[in-house]
Amino acid sequence: MVSLICTLQSHRDDVNCCAFSGSLLATCSADKSVCVYSSRDFSELPFSPLTGHGYGVHCCCFSACGQYLASCSTDATTVVWSMDTGEIEAILEHPGRSPVRVCAFSPDSSYLVSGGSDGSIALWDFTSRTLRRTGAVTDTSIVACSFTPCGQLFVTGSTYGDLRLWDLDMNPLHAEKNAHDLGVSCCQFAPQIMKGTDGCVQFHLASCGQDSLLKIWIVSLLSAAGIKMQLAHTLTGQSAPVLSCAYSADGQMLVSGSVDKTVTVYQANQGVLLYTLNQHDRYVTACAFSPTAPLIATGSMDKSVNIWKVEDGSSAQDEAASVSSNEGKKSRGHSRLMVSEWSEEDVLAWLREEGLEAVIDVFKSNNIDGEELLSLTKETLSSELHIESLGLRSKIMKKIEDLKMAPVSNGTPDEYLCPITREIMKDPVIAADGYSYEREAIESWISTKSRTSPMTNLPLQTTLLTPNRTLKMAIFRWTTCQ
Repeated sequence: MVSLICTLQSHRDDVNCCAFSGSLLATCSADKSVCVYSSRDFSELPFSPLTGHGYGVHCCCFSACGQYLASCSTDATTVVWSMDTGEIEAILEHPGRSPVRVCAFSPDSSYLVSGGSDGSIALWDFTSRTLRRTGAVTDTSIVACSFTPCGQLFVTGSTYGDLRLWDLDMNPLHAEKNAHDLGVSCCQFAPQIMKGTDGCVQFHLASCGQDSLLKIWIVSLLSAAGIKMQLAHTLTGQSAPVLSCAYSADGQMLVSGSVDKTVTVYQANQGVLLYTLNQHDRYVTACAFSPTAPLIATGSMDKSVNIWKVEDGSSAQDEAASVSSNEGKKSRGHSRLMVSEWSEEDVLAWLREEGLEAVIDVFKSNNIDGEELLSLTKETLSSELHIESLGLRSKIMKKIEDLKMAPVSNGTPDEYLCPITREIMKDPVIAADGYSYEREAIESWISTKSRTSPMTNLPLQTTLLTPNRTLKMAIFRWTTCQ
C-alpha cells in the first residue's frame, strides 16, 4: 500500500528533481531555486530556499554523508552547498560553459560527475573540488548519469538514446545504442553488487525514456571479455514518455514518473507493477526513495512535490498485537530495533524499563534518540546533560554498555553479522576483498593488520570502503520483524 502523506508547494515553477539524504529532502526547480526540507516532518529548513543559480536548476544530489548538496543549472555551473549552513562551498564551472543537465555523486563522494547540453562530461575530484577528467558524446545532450555501487564506473544517458559506461579515467567501456528510441531521460543503478552464475560481478541498471518505456538491464563485468549489458525487463506501465526513475535503498522496488501524470511503483527483480499513483496534475518529472525510511518523493510540472509512504500492510496486525499487554508493546517497539534506530520515544521507554525514571525529563528535553544514546559518555552526561550524581551516571553507562553487548539471537542470518566482531552490523561497508564488514571494525583492522583481508588474509588492493546500503536496509527490515 502506498499513501500520500503530504504535498510541498514551495516552488513557483516546474519541479525538475528530488533527492533524499538520510535526514533531508532537496528539490530543485525551473524557478532557479533549491528547497531543502527535514525528512522527519517535511518542514522547510531556515536557510531554504537556496538561490545561487542564475537560471533554472535541472538536478540536485546529496553526498553520501548528507553534508553537501550539489545542484546544476542552465547557468553552466554545478554549485556545492553546505547542509550545515546553506552557504555555497564551491562553484564548479562546466567545461565549455555548456548548460549542465545532470550531476551525480559516487557512492563514497570521492567523485562528482556532471553532464552538459553539448554532450560534454566532467568528472570532478570532490575532495579537492578540481576537474579530474573530461569526455564527450557528440551531437547529443547528456541528461542522465549514475555511478555503480562500487564507485569505479558510471553510466551516462543521452537525448540520442544511448547508454554509455565509463571508467574513472573517462575511457568508454561500453555503448548500448538505441537503448531508448527518441532519447534517454533518466537512469540509475540499483545499490547492490551481485554475482552472476559464473562468478562475475553484476549490477542492475534502470533506465527510462521518450519511448514510454522503463527498462531494467543487467550489467556484467567480465574479466576477459569486458562488459556485457543485457536487457532483463521492459516495463510498460505508463502510456507516455517516462521522465524519471529511482531504486529503493534495498534495490527491491523501482519508481517512475511520466508525462501521463502517473507515478508507478514496481517490484524490481521481477518487473511486476505494484501501484499506479494519480495525484499530480501535470507531468511527473522527478522521483526519489528515501534511503532510511519507506518514503517516496515525486515532483511535477504542477510545481508540487508529493510525499508518499510505502506500507507493507502489516501495521494493522502489529497494532492489534501491541495492545494485548505491556509485554506485547515491548516486543513491537524498541526491543525489535537496533539501538541506533531507536526513536526518542523508544529511549524513554527503555529508561522506564531499566528503572531510570529520574533522568527521563533530562533525556526528553535533550531529544536523545538511539544513535545519540550509544554515543553518550560519563563526560557528556555530566557536562551536557548536567546529571550531577556520579552513581547515576555510572548506572546509566552500565546500562548502555549492556545494550551494546546484547547477544545476537541464534536465528540471525550469518550475512548480517560482521565477520570480525560477529555482531549485527549497523553500518556495513564493502571492502576491496568483496566482503561486508562493520565500518568501525574493518577500519580498525586495516589500521592494525597491515591492510590484509580478515577473510582471505591476502593484501587489500585499496582501503576504500563502499557503504552497503542494501545490506543495511535488509538488516533493518529483519530486525524490525523479529
